Amino acid sequence: MLNEENAFKIQHSTFKINQVSETKTISESQEIIQNNQDYTLFSWSKQKGTNPIAVKHAEGVYLYDYDGKSYIDFSSGLMNVNIGHGDQRITNAVVKQMQEVSYVTPSCVTKVRGELGKKLAEICPGDLNKAFFTLCGATSIENALKLARLFTGRHKILSRYQSYHGASIGAMSASGDPRRIPVDAQQAPNFVHFDLPYLYRWEYGEETFLKETVSNLEKIIAYEGPATIAAILLEGESGSSGCFKYPVGYLKAVREICNKHGILLIMDEVMSGFGRTGKWFGFENHGIVPDMIAMAKGLTCGYLPFGCLMVSDKIAAKYDDTVLALGLTYSAHPVSCAAALATLKIYEEDNLIENCVAMGKYIEQEVEKLKQKHPSIGDFRNTGLLGCIELVTNRKTKEPMAPFNAKPDEMIVMNKVAAKIKELGMYTFVRWGFIFIAPPLIVTKEQINEGLAIISEAINIADESTAP
Repeated sequence: MLNEENAFKIQHSTFKINQVSETKTISESQEIIQNNQDYTLFSWSKQKGTNPIAVKHAEGVYLYDYDGKSYIDFSSGLMNVNIGHGDQRITNAVVKQMQEVSYVTPSCVTKVRGELGKKLAEICPGDLNKAFFTLCGATSIENALKLARLFTGRHKILSRYQSYHGASIGAMSASGDPRRIPVDAQQAPNFVHFDLPYLYRWEYGEETFLKETVSNLEKIIAYEGPATIAAILLEGESGSSGCFKYPVGYLKAVREICNKHGILLIMDEVMSGFGRTGKWFGFENHGIVPDMIAMAKGLTCGYLPFGCLMVSDKIAAKYDDTVLALGLTYSAHPVSCAAALATLKIYEEDNLIENCVAMGKYIEQEVEKLKQKHPSIGDFRNTGLLGCIELVTNRKTKEPMAPFNAKPDEMIVMNKVAAKIKELGMYTFVRWGFIFIAPPLIVTKEQINEGLAIISEAINIADESTAP
Protein backbone atom coordinates (compact mmCIF):
# COMPACT_ATOMS: atom_id res chain seq x y z
CA MET A 1 0.00 0.00 0.00
CA LEU A 2 1.07 3.53 -0.68
CA ASN A 3 1.50 5.53 2.50
CA GLU A 4 1.20 9.31 2.67
CA GLU A 5 4.98 9.87 2.81
CA ASN A 6 5.66 7.80 -0.30
CA ALA A 7 2.72 9.37 -2.09
CA PHE A 8 4.16 12.81 -1.33
CA LYS A 9 7.62 11.77 -2.61
CA ILE A 10 6.16 10.43 -5.85
CA GLN A 11 4.02 13.52 -6.31
CA HIS A 12 6.99 15.79 -5.60
CA SER A 13 9.23 13.88 -8.02
CA THR A 14 6.58 14.08 -10.71
CA PHE A 15 6.36 17.85 -10.14
CA LYS A 16 10.13 18.22 -10.54
CA ILE A 17 10.11 16.11 -13.71
CA ASN A 18 7.30 18.25 -15.11
CA GLN A 19 9.27 21.36 -14.21
CA VAL A 20 12.31 20.09 -16.11
CA SER A 21 10.11 19.08 -19.00
CA GLU A 22 8.51 22.52 -19.10
CA THR A 23 11.90 24.20 -18.96
CA LYS A 24 13.11 22.15 -21.88
CA THR A 25 10.12 23.19 -23.97
CA ILE A 26 11.13 26.85 -23.69
CA SER A 27 13.30 27.72 -26.67
CA GLU A 28 16.64 29.40 -26.24
CA SER A 29 15.22 32.41 -28.05
CA GLN A 30 12.26 32.64 -25.66
CA GLU A 31 14.54 32.35 -22.65
CA ILE A 32 16.81 35.13 -23.92
CA ILE A 33 13.86 37.41 -24.62
CA GLN A 34 12.35 36.68 -21.20
CA ASN A 35 15.63 37.45 -19.39
CA ASN A 36 15.87 40.74 -21.22
CA GLN A 37 12.27 41.64 -20.48
CA ASP A 38 12.64 40.70 -16.80
CA TYR A 39 15.96 42.39 -16.11
CA THR A 40 16.53 45.17 -18.67
CA LEU A 41 14.72 48.30 -19.81
CA PHE A 42 13.82 49.03 -23.43
CA SER A 43 14.24 52.54 -24.84
CA TRP A 44 11.30 54.49 -26.29
CA SER A 45 8.90 51.65 -25.41
CA LYS A 46 6.23 50.56 -23.02
CA GLN A 47 7.95 47.81 -21.10
CA LYS A 48 4.98 45.45 -21.35
CA GLY A 49 4.27 44.10 -24.78
CA THR A 50 7.76 44.39 -26.28
CA ASN A 51 8.42 41.80 -28.94
CA PRO A 52 12.12 41.99 -29.79
CA ILE A 53 14.16 39.79 -32.09
CA ALA A 54 16.72 37.70 -30.18
CA VAL A 55 19.69 38.12 -32.48
CA LYS A 56 22.23 35.29 -32.35
CA HIS A 57 24.47 36.55 -35.12
CA ALA A 58 24.47 39.00 -38.00
CA GLU A 59 26.27 39.04 -41.31
CA GLY A 60 26.10 41.42 -44.24
CA VAL A 61 22.56 42.76 -44.51
CA TYR A 62 20.96 39.98 -42.43
CA LEU A 63 20.17 39.31 -38.78
CA TYR A 64 19.65 35.71 -37.57
CA ASP A 65 17.70 34.71 -34.46
CA TYR A 66 18.19 31.65 -32.25
CA ASP A 67 15.51 29.74 -34.13
CA GLY A 68 17.40 30.11 -37.40
CA LYS A 69 15.09 32.72 -38.93
CA SER A 70 16.75 35.44 -40.98
CA TYR A 71 15.71 39.10 -41.18
CA ILE A 72 16.92 41.43 -43.86
CA ASP A 73 18.07 44.64 -42.16
CA PHE A 74 16.54 47.46 -44.18
CA SER A 75 17.40 50.26 -41.75
CA SER A 76 21.04 49.36 -41.03
CA GLY A 77 20.20 48.94 -37.35
CA LEU A 78 19.38 52.55 -36.53
CA MET A 79 20.85 53.89 -39.76
CA ASN A 80 24.35 53.22 -38.47
CA VAL A 81 25.60 49.82 -39.73
CA ASN A 82 26.72 51.28 -43.05
CA ILE A 83 29.37 48.64 -43.82
CA GLY A 84 27.07 45.76 -42.93
CA HIS A 85 27.18 43.31 -40.06
CA GLY A 86 29.95 40.95 -39.03
CA ASP A 87 32.88 42.42 -40.95
CA GLN A 88 35.85 40.70 -39.37
CA ARG A 89 38.24 43.41 -40.56
CA ILE A 90 36.85 45.55 -37.73
CA THR A 91 37.18 42.67 -35.28
CA ASN A 92 40.83 42.19 -36.24
CA ALA A 93 41.61 45.90 -35.87
CA VAL A 94 39.94 46.02 -32.46
CA VAL A 95 41.72 42.89 -31.20
CA LYS A 96 45.09 44.17 -32.39
CA GLN A 97 44.59 47.50 -30.63
CA MET A 98 43.45 45.86 -27.40
CA GLN A 99 46.55 43.70 -27.42
CA GLU A 100 48.68 46.85 -27.60
CA VAL A 101 46.79 49.29 -25.37
CA SER A 102 43.08 49.25 -24.59
CA TYR A 103 42.81 52.53 -22.67
CA VAL A 104 44.77 55.65 -21.83
CA THR A 105 43.49 58.91 -20.43
CA PRO A 106 42.70 61.64 -22.98
CA SER A 107 45.77 63.57 -21.76
CA CYS A 108 47.91 60.77 -23.23
CA VAL A 109 48.01 60.00 -26.93
CA THR A 110 48.12 56.90 -29.08
CA LYS A 111 49.23 56.32 -32.64
CA VAL A 112 45.71 55.45 -33.75
CA ARG A 113 44.24 58.67 -32.31
CA GLY A 114 46.53 60.83 -34.45
CA GLU A 115 46.02 58.68 -37.54
CA LEU A 116 42.25 58.88 -37.22
CA GLY A 117 42.31 62.65 -36.72
CA LYS A 118 44.49 63.02 -39.83
CA LYS A 119 42.18 60.80 -41.89
CA LEU A 120 39.08 62.72 -40.84
CA ALA A 121 40.77 65.99 -41.75
CA GLU A 122 41.42 64.54 -45.20
CA ILE A 123 37.80 63.58 -45.87
CA CYS A 124 36.22 66.70 -44.33
CA PRO A 125 35.92 69.69 -46.70
CA GLY A 126 37.31 73.16 -46.15
CA ASP A 127 39.29 73.91 -43.01
CA LEU A 128 37.59 71.32 -40.79
CA ASN A 129 40.86 69.87 -39.54
CA LYS A 130 40.61 69.32 -35.79
CA ALA A 131 38.81 66.40 -34.13
CA PHE A 132 37.43 66.20 -30.61
CA PHE A 133 36.51 62.57 -30.01
CA THR A 134 33.34 61.72 -28.12
CA LEU A 135 31.32 58.62 -27.21
CA CYS A 136 28.23 58.82 -29.43
CA GLY A 137 26.05 61.17 -31.44
CA ALA A 138 24.44 62.86 -28.44
CA THR A 139 27.80 63.64 -26.82
CA SER A 140 29.06 65.04 -30.12
CA ILE A 141 26.06 67.37 -30.19
CA GLU A 142 26.44 68.30 -26.51
CA ASN A 143 30.04 69.32 -27.06
CA ALA A 144 29.14 71.22 -30.21
CA LEU A 145 26.58 73.24 -28.23
CA LYS A 146 29.06 73.96 -25.44
CA LEU A 147 31.82 74.93 -27.84
CA ALA A 148 29.55 77.21 -29.88
CA ARG A 149 28.64 79.12 -26.74
CA LEU A 150 32.22 79.23 -25.47
CA PHE A 151 33.60 80.41 -28.80
CA THR A 152 31.01 83.11 -29.55
CA GLY A 153 30.17 84.25 -26.03
CA ARG A 154 26.50 83.99 -27.05
CA HIS A 155 23.85 81.73 -25.57
CA LYS A 156 21.02 80.87 -27.98
CA ILE A 157 20.90 77.85 -30.29
CA LEU A 158 18.47 77.74 -33.23
CA SER A 159 17.28 74.41 -34.57
CA ARG A 160 14.30 73.17 -36.53
CA TYR A 161 11.12 71.46 -35.52
CA GLN A 162 10.89 67.85 -36.79
CA SER A 163 14.58 67.25 -36.13
CA TYR A 164 16.32 64.86 -33.78
CA HIS A 165 19.76 65.39 -32.27
CA GLY A 166 20.01 62.90 -29.40
CA ALA A 167 18.55 61.83 -26.06
CA SER A 168 20.74 63.75 -23.59
CA ILE A 169 19.18 66.90 -22.14
CA GLY A 170 20.99 69.44 -24.33
CA ALA A 171 20.63 67.40 -27.51
CA MET A 172 17.00 66.64 -26.73
CA SER A 173 16.27 70.32 -26.00
CA ALA A 174 17.72 71.16 -29.41
CA SER A 175 15.53 68.51 -31.05
CA GLY A 176 12.13 69.30 -32.49
CA ASP A 177 11.04 65.70 -32.15
CA PRO A 178 8.09 64.69 -29.92
CA ARG A 179 10.43 62.47 -27.91
CA ARG A 180 11.41 65.68 -26.11
CA ILE A 181 7.86 66.35 -24.89
CA PRO A 182 7.89 63.98 -21.85
CA VAL A 183 11.01 65.76 -20.56
CA ASP A 184 9.98 69.31 -21.47
CA ALA A 185 10.03 70.25 -17.79
CA GLN A 186 13.74 69.38 -17.74
CA GLN A 187 14.46 71.19 -20.97
CA ALA A 188 17.67 73.19 -21.13
CA PRO A 189 17.19 76.94 -21.71
CA ASN A 190 18.04 79.10 -24.70
CA PHE A 191 16.93 76.79 -27.48
CA VAL A 192 14.72 78.29 -30.18
CA HIS A 193 12.94 76.22 -32.84
CA PHE A 194 11.87 77.26 -36.30
CA ASP A 195 9.64 75.52 -38.81
CA LEU A 196 10.80 74.10 -42.10
CA PRO A 197 7.89 72.68 -44.11
CA TYR A 198 8.46 69.98 -46.68
CA LEU A 199 7.56 70.22 -50.31
CA TYR A 200 5.10 67.31 -50.38
CA ARG A 201 2.76 69.23 -48.07
CA TRP A 202 3.61 72.78 -49.23
CA GLU A 203 0.42 74.27 -50.64
CA TYR A 204 1.68 77.50 -52.15
CA GLY A 205 3.72 76.42 -55.15
CA GLU A 206 7.29 75.23 -55.42
CA GLU A 207 8.46 78.62 -56.72
CA THR A 208 7.75 80.24 -53.32
CA PHE A 209 9.10 77.38 -51.21
CA LEU A 210 12.68 78.54 -50.83
CA LYS A 211 11.81 82.22 -50.43
CA GLU A 212 9.26 81.63 -47.69
CA THR A 213 11.36 79.18 -45.67
CA VAL A 214 14.41 81.47 -45.72
CA SER A 215 12.23 84.46 -44.84
CA ASN A 216 10.81 82.57 -41.87
CA LEU A 217 14.31 81.87 -40.53
CA GLU A 218 15.37 85.49 -40.98
CA LYS A 219 12.31 86.64 -39.01
CA ILE A 220 13.14 84.30 -36.12
CA ILE A 221 16.73 85.60 -36.04
CA ALA A 222 15.48 89.20 -36.02
CA TYR A 223 12.99 88.46 -33.25
CA GLU A 224 15.59 86.69 -31.07
CA GLY A 225 18.40 89.16 -31.77
CA PRO A 226 21.31 88.07 -33.99
CA ALA A 227 23.88 89.05 -31.35
CA THR A 228 22.38 86.51 -28.92
CA ILE A 229 22.59 83.52 -31.27
CA ALA A 230 25.65 81.28 -30.98
CA ALA A 231 24.76 78.72 -33.64
CA ILE A 232 22.22 77.24 -35.98
CA LEU A 233 22.09 73.45 -35.70
CA LEU A 234 20.77 71.45 -38.67
CA GLU A 235 20.86 67.83 -39.84
CA GLY A 236 22.98 67.23 -42.93
CA GLU A 237 19.94 65.47 -44.33
CA SER A 238 16.75 64.80 -42.41
CA GLY A 239 16.53 61.30 -40.98
CA SER A 240 14.16 59.76 -38.44
CA SER A 241 11.62 62.60 -38.65
CA GLY A 242 10.74 61.55 -42.19
CA CYS A 243 13.68 62.25 -44.54
CA PHE A 244 12.32 65.72 -45.29
CA LYS A 245 14.17 67.48 -48.08
CA TYR A 246 15.61 70.96 -47.75
CA PRO A 247 14.42 73.39 -50.40
CA VAL A 248 17.03 73.63 -53.17
CA GLY A 249 19.42 76.39 -52.16
CA TYR A 250 18.28 76.49 -48.53
CA LEU A 251 21.53 75.48 -46.82
CA LYS A 252 23.48 77.95 -48.97
CA ALA A 253 21.11 80.68 -47.80
CA VAL A 254 21.56 79.58 -44.17
CA ARG A 255 25.34 79.66 -44.60
CA GLU A 256 25.13 83.24 -45.89
CA ILE A 257 22.86 84.27 -43.01
CA CYS A 258 25.30 82.78 -40.50
CA ASN A 259 28.23 84.61 -42.12
CA LYS A 260 26.30 87.88 -42.03
CA HIS A 261 25.54 87.71 -38.30
CA GLY A 262 28.60 85.90 -36.95
CA ILE A 263 26.54 82.80 -36.17
CA LEU A 264 28.19 79.38 -36.28
CA LEU A 265 26.69 76.67 -38.48
CA ILE A 266 26.73 73.19 -36.93
CA MET A 267 25.79 70.24 -39.12
CA ASP A 268 24.53 67.11 -37.41
CA GLU A 269 25.88 64.31 -39.58
CA VAL A 270 25.31 61.57 -37.02
CA MET A 271 22.81 59.79 -39.27
CA SER A 272 23.48 61.32 -42.69
CA GLY A 273 27.27 61.10 -42.55
CA PHE A 274 29.77 58.56 -43.88
CA GLY A 275 28.36 57.72 -47.27
CA ARG A 276 24.75 57.36 -46.21
CA THR A 277 23.59 60.07 -48.65
CA GLY A 278 26.04 59.27 -51.45
CA LYS A 279 28.65 61.72 -50.14
CA TRP A 280 30.94 61.56 -47.15
CA PHE A 281 28.53 64.00 -45.49
CA GLY A 282 24.96 65.02 -46.22
CA PHE A 283 25.68 68.75 -46.38
CA GLU A 284 28.03 68.11 -49.32
CA ASN A 285 24.92 67.55 -51.43
CA HIS A 286 24.20 71.26 -50.88
CA GLY A 287 27.58 72.81 -51.66
CA ILE A 288 28.39 74.32 -48.26
CA VAL A 289 31.01 73.98 -45.53
CA PRO A 290 29.88 74.32 -41.89
CA ASP A 291 31.90 75.47 -38.89
CA MET A 292 31.45 72.20 -37.03
CA ILE A 293 30.38 68.66 -37.87
CA ALA A 294 28.89 66.33 -35.25
CA MET A 295 29.34 62.71 -36.25
CA ALA A 296 28.94 59.18 -34.86
CA LYS A 297 26.91 56.18 -36.18
CA GLY A 298 28.65 55.49 -39.51
CA LEU A 299 32.04 56.40 -38.05
CA THR A 300 32.29 52.94 -36.46
CA CYS A 301 29.03 51.51 -37.85
CA GLY A 302 27.94 50.30 -34.44
CA TYR A 303 30.89 47.96 -33.98
CA LEU A 304 31.88 50.13 -30.99
CA PRO A 305 30.31 53.27 -29.51
CA PHE A 306 32.12 56.36 -30.76
CA GLY A 307 31.60 59.91 -31.93
CA CYS A 308 33.52 62.96 -33.08
CA LEU A 309 33.16 66.71 -33.32
CA MET A 310 35.16 68.22 -36.19
CA VAL A 311 35.85 71.95 -35.91
CA SER A 312 37.28 74.57 -38.21
CA ASP A 313 40.81 75.92 -37.92
CA LYS A 314 39.37 79.26 -36.83
CA ILE A 315 37.58 77.72 -33.86
CA ALA A 316 40.49 75.47 -32.95
CA ALA A 317 42.99 78.37 -33.04
CA LYS A 318 41.20 80.19 -30.21
CA TYR A 319 42.15 77.39 -27.85
CA ASP A 320 45.83 77.47 -28.61
CA ASP A 321 46.16 79.88 -25.68
CA THR A 322 42.80 79.40 -24.00
CA VAL A 323 41.72 76.34 -22.01
CA LEU A 324 39.32 74.14 -23.96
CA ALA A 325 36.65 73.50 -21.35
CA LEU A 326 35.47 70.16 -22.76
CA GLY A 327 36.29 66.67 -21.59
CA LEU A 328 35.22 63.03 -21.35
CA THR A 329 36.88 60.13 -19.56
CA TYR A 330 36.66 58.00 -22.69
CA SER A 331 37.47 60.68 -25.26
CA ALA A 332 39.69 59.28 -28.02
CA HIS A 333 39.33 55.75 -26.68
CA PRO A 334 42.07 53.81 -28.50
CA VAL A 335 39.95 50.75 -29.30
CA SER A 336 37.12 52.84 -30.72
CA CYS A 337 39.64 54.90 -32.69
CA ALA A 338 40.99 51.66 -34.19
CA ALA A 339 37.48 50.56 -35.14
CA ALA A 340 36.81 53.94 -36.77
CA LEU A 341 40.05 53.95 -38.73
CA ALA A 342 39.37 50.44 -40.04
CA THR A 343 35.82 51.44 -40.94
CA LEU A 344 36.95 54.45 -42.98
CA LYS A 345 39.37 52.19 -44.85
CA ILE A 346 36.50 49.81 -45.73
CA TYR A 347 34.41 52.66 -47.20
CA GLU A 348 37.24 53.41 -49.60
CA GLU A 349 38.49 49.90 -50.38
CA ASP A 350 35.00 48.52 -51.05
CA ASN A 351 33.72 51.60 -52.94
CA LEU A 352 30.72 51.80 -50.63
CA ILE A 353 29.87 55.42 -51.33
CA GLU A 354 29.76 54.71 -55.05
CA ASN A 355 27.56 51.69 -54.40
CA CYS A 356 25.28 53.84 -52.25
CA VAL A 357 24.71 56.21 -55.17
CA ALA A 358 23.97 53.37 -57.60
CA MET A 359 21.70 51.45 -55.23
CA GLY A 360 19.91 54.63 -54.19
CA LYS A 361 18.97 55.31 -57.81
CA TYR A 362 17.83 51.71 -58.18
CA ILE A 363 15.60 51.94 -55.10
CA GLU A 364 14.05 55.17 -56.38
CA GLN A 365 13.30 53.46 -59.69
CA GLU A 366 11.72 50.43 -58.00
CA VAL A 367 9.67 52.44 -55.49
CA GLU A 368 8.18 54.38 -58.42
CA LYS A 369 6.87 51.01 -59.64
CA LEU A 370 5.42 50.31 -56.19
CA LYS A 371 3.58 53.65 -56.35
CA GLN A 372 1.67 52.38 -59.36
CA LYS A 373 0.66 49.28 -57.42
CA HIS A 374 -0.14 50.75 -54.00
CA PRO A 375 -2.56 53.69 -53.68
CA SER A 376 -1.47 54.20 -50.06
CA ILE A 377 2.03 55.35 -51.08
CA GLY A 378 1.86 59.13 -51.06
CA ASP A 379 5.51 60.12 -51.27
CA PHE A 380 9.01 58.68 -51.30
CA ARG A 381 11.87 60.89 -50.16
CA ASN A 382 15.39 59.62 -50.58
CA THR A 383 19.01 60.73 -50.71
CA GLY A 384 21.52 57.96 -51.43
CA LEU A 385 20.37 55.21 -49.08
CA LEU A 386 18.49 57.38 -46.60
CA GLY A 387 14.85 57.31 -47.54
CA CYS A 388 11.33 56.64 -46.39
CA ILE A 389 7.96 55.85 -47.88
CA GLU A 390 5.10 58.00 -46.57
CA LEU A 391 1.74 56.23 -46.50
CA VAL A 392 -1.52 58.17 -46.83
CA THR A 393 -5.21 57.38 -46.64
CA ASN A 394 -5.95 59.58 -49.63
CA ARG A 395 -3.50 60.70 -52.31
CA LYS A 396 -5.57 63.75 -53.23
CA THR A 397 -5.91 65.13 -49.71
CA LYS A 398 -2.55 63.65 -48.59
CA GLU A 399 -4.06 62.67 -45.27
CA PRO A 400 -1.35 60.65 -43.49
CA MET A 401 -1.93 57.02 -42.56
CA ALA A 402 -0.69 58.08 -39.14
CA PRO A 403 -0.05 61.73 -38.20
CA PHE A 404 3.04 63.30 -36.69
CA ASN A 405 3.30 62.20 -33.04
CA ALA A 406 0.43 59.75 -33.56
CA LYS A 407 -1.55 58.45 -30.59
CA PRO A 408 -1.89 54.67 -30.13
CA ASP A 409 -5.39 54.58 -31.65
CA GLU A 410 -4.03 56.41 -34.70
CA MET A 411 -1.35 53.76 -35.24
CA ILE A 412 -3.63 50.74 -35.71
CA VAL A 413 -2.99 50.36 -39.45
CA MET A 414 0.72 51.16 -39.28
CA ASN A 415 1.21 48.76 -36.38
CA LYS A 416 -0.28 46.02 -38.55
CA VAL A 417 2.04 47.00 -41.41
CA ALA A 418 5.05 46.91 -39.08
CA ALA A 419 4.05 43.52 -37.65
CA LYS A 420 3.68 42.11 -41.15
CA ILE A 421 7.11 43.40 -42.15
CA LYS A 422 8.66 41.62 -39.19
CA GLU A 423 6.65 38.45 -39.79
CA LEU A 424 7.91 38.31 -43.39
CA GLY A 425 11.53 38.53 -42.25
CA MET A 426 12.55 42.16 -42.24
CA TYR A 427 13.93 44.49 -39.61
CA THR A 428 13.35 48.16 -40.39
CA PHE A 429 12.31 51.43 -38.81
CA VAL A 430 8.56 52.11 -38.99
CA ARG A 431 7.43 55.39 -37.44
CA TRP A 432 4.04 57.05 -37.71
CA GLY A 433 3.13 56.80 -41.40
CA PHE A 434 6.73 56.26 -42.53
CA ILE A 435 8.51 53.08 -43.60
CA PHE A 436 12.25 53.71 -43.73
CA ILE A 437 14.47 52.30 -46.43
CA ALA A 438 18.09 52.65 -45.40
CA PRO A 439 19.91 49.34 -45.88
CA PRO A 440 23.67 48.94 -45.40
CA LEU A 441 25.74 50.51 -48.15
CA ILE A 442 26.88 47.02 -49.22
CA VAL A 443 23.35 46.15 -50.38
CA THR A 444 22.85 44.56 -53.82
CA LYS A 445 19.99 44.84 -56.33
CA GLU A 446 18.89 41.32 -55.44
CA GLN A 447 18.68 42.21 -51.75
CA ILE A 448 16.83 45.41 -52.55
CA ASN A 449 14.31 43.40 -54.56
CA GLU A 450 13.92 41.00 -51.62
CA GLY A 451 13.33 43.86 -49.20
CA LEU A 452 10.93 45.81 -51.39
CA ALA A 453 8.90 42.64 -52.01
CA ILE A 454 8.38 42.33 -48.24
CA ILE A 455 7.45 45.99 -47.91
CA SER A 456 5.06 45.71 -50.84
CA GLU A 457 3.23 42.78 -49.28
CA ALA A 458 2.94 44.63 -45.98
CA ILE A 459 1.65 47.79 -47.67
CA ASN A 460 -1.30 45.77 -48.99
CA ILE A 461 -2.68 46.14 -45.47
CA ALA A 462 -2.52 49.94 -45.73
CA ASP A 463 -4.11 49.88 -49.18
CA GLU A 464 -7.28 48.46 -47.60
CA SER A 465 -7.60 51.70 -45.59
CA THR A 466 -7.01 53.97 -48.55
CA ALA A 467 -9.70 55.93 -50.37
CA PRO A 468 -10.28 54.76 -53.97
